[in-house]
Amino acid sequence: MAKKNKRATQAPVGNISAVRTEFTPDYSNVKKDLTRIGLLAGSFFVGLIVLSFFIN
Repeated sequence: MAKKNKRATQAPVGNISAVRTEFTPDYSNVKKDLTRIGLLAGSFFVGLIVLSFFIN
């Protein structure tokens, strides 16, 4: 069997400086949109229930 070269599988070490940045997304617009979608869906659902009483 052939021997594997352990040195070739290791990650290279260099002068790479890691820059840490904070990821702070702003989801306020998404929350407003989801609230609007929920209110519209709820109002349509209630409207359909009310209209179903007039069908008969």
